[in-house]
This record gives sequence, structure tokens and C-alpha cells, in this order.
Amino acid sequence: MVVLNNIIAIFRKELQGYFTSPLPYIITTVFWLMSGFFFWVLLLSPFGMIQDINTQEQMGSPLPPIDIAYEFLRGFFDVMGSLVLFILPILSMGLYSEEKKQGTLELLATSPLTNWSVAVGKLLGVLTFFITMIAPFLLYEAIAFNTAEPPISFPVPLLAHLALILLAASILSLGMFISSLTDSSIVSAILTFFVVLFLWIIDILSNTVSGTFGEILSHISLLNNYNTLVKGVFDTSSIIVFFSYIILGIFLTAQSVETFRSQRN
Repeated sequence: MVVLNNIIAIFRKELQGYFTSPLPYIITTVFWLMSGFFFWVLLLSPFGMIQDINTQEQMGSPLPPIDIAYEFLRGFFDVMGSLVLFILPILSMGLYSEEKKQGTLELLATSPLTNWSVAVGKLLGVLTFFITMIAPFLLYEAIAFNTAEPPISFPVPLLAHLALILLAASILSLGMFISSLTDSSIVSAILTFFVVLFLWIIDILSNTVSGTFGEILSHISLLNNYNTLVKGVFDTSSIIVFFSYIILGIFLTAQSVETFRSQRN
């Protein structure tokens, strides 16, 4: 019970920090503008899906049955998965680096709070803020799916949202660990971006490598597991991979802070 209370206390402190700092609002505004732009491009623009189908119908081209809502969902979340690659390192960069810079990490390191509870509380705080960032997606999807024929199955967009949240949690967890290694937020963001970019392109490498090693790369690829869930396929192995990244980030962060604590002692 004490550990849970500690996690909640850190969670509240971290979340409050995101809603009182101007930078997260700037990031959120940019994210909303870009996601809205891609929504328009994919669905409503002169080059979007609806216009493309109308053009082909006017030309008399025979069209196979197309589930526009499903295809839009896949395309939109493919783009969002790439967009968060740039957004999330910025959100995670100050989780520990700012604590180091301001000297408050020493207070955390010497407090009765366990390293694990602090890491989990911080991760839950930034993840909750990210969830508020993607909340407008529900409005986008309500517009896109309102007149969909055939109606899209509810579990499909639900699983796509879950995939994006799990992807974000994995990246933020790794970013939190990197943030614990430096007192520079900029360095933390850059390193996190390159680490996640490497994990992102593992999927490309897996397609060029055959045999068991290629299968292993495909299995641990963030992109591959994300796309599996976005397609509406509930794959427990993908869920396990994401949780493995999340736990790994928390574990490494706790060990990093423990090392810092030992050095101070």
C-alpha cells in the first residue's frame, strides 16, 4: 500500500508538471495540427481516399469492394506511429535529466521512495499526458466512421489505440532510462530518438536477413508489432513484446538511479 501511495504521489507531481509547463502545450499544439493535416490528406484532400474512389467511379473503372474506414484507420495510425517517433523523445527528455540539472535527483535518491516506484510514477505521468494528446483522435474517427459502409467493427479502432499507447509507453520507458543518464535534456532527446529509430528500422533489417536471426529481429521490432495490432489482429506475443520494452526501461532506470545513489553515498 505504501508503494502504491508513493507511485500515485510521483504520478500526480509529474502530471501536474506537464500541465503547468509551456513546452508540453507547444508540443501538443504541433501534434494536433499535424495529425489533423494528415487526417485531411488521407481522407478528404484531392489526393485522399474518397476523392480517389470518386475519380475511378467517374472514369468507369471497375472497383473491388473497398472498406474505406478500415483502410483509412490503418493509414492514419501508420502515420501517427511515425509521428510519435519525433514527439515522444521530447516528452521523455526531462523525466530525470531536469532532476539532475536542478539537483533534486539527489533528494529522490536519498528519500525513502524506491527507485522502482519513482520510475513507474514518472512513466505513468508522462503516458497519461500523451493519452490526453491523442484524445482528439476519437473525434477524427467519429467523423470518418459515422457514415462508413460497411460499419467498422468497434474492436478494430480500439486495438489501434491500444497499439499506439503501448508503442508510446515503450518509447517513453526507454527515453526515461536515457534521461537518467544525463543532465542535458537535449542530449537525452537526441539519444532517445536514435535508439528508437534503430528499433524502428529493425523491421527493415528483418526483411533482408533470412533464417532464425531474421525471425528474431522481426519479433522484437517495434514497427512490426505495432502494425500487427493496428491491422486489428490481437496478437498476445506483440502485447508481450511491448510490455517487455516497458519493463526493461523501468528496470534500467531503477538501476541507473541506484548507481547514482551509490556514488552519492
